Amino acid sequence: MYDFYQQYGAIATSAELAKITRSFPMTTTILSLKPSAIHLNDSIEYPVTGVLSKVLLEDAHCRYTLMLLAGGTSLAEHAVPRNATVHVLEGQGVLTLEGKDIVLKPGVFAFMPFKARHAIKAETNLAFLLTLSEKAIA
Repeated sequence: MYDFYQQYGAIATSAELAKITRSFPMTTTILSLKPSAIHLNDSIEYPVTGVLSKVLLEDAHCRYTLMLLAGGTSLAEHAVPRNATVHVLEGQGVLTLEGKDIVLKPGVFAFMPFKARHAIKAETNLAFLLTLSEKAIA
């Protein structure tokens, strides 16, 4: 079972952890730290249910992950000890960030400061690029 919290360093209760991790499969790494490029749309393949994450690239400071959520999937509210961005590639959903709803649709770019409470609901199949920066110092 894929452990979202171990990979992303999220801050949550064990109940939140159980809700999110039950649907995450193992992660696939796409690129190495050599000069390279991919077309993100070619990497989009939605799971039948739940979430599929593909780590595109990771170095000592950032992690770039293609997140693929099946329509109807929700990620319970949680927080991460890193700054993060979400760049929506396709689909529709809602990001609830610090109690405010942000409509997710292609082209939307959202910034989440470290420790900001957030949740995601995919109304349709939803693909976005999640970037986590270097761990913030509190």
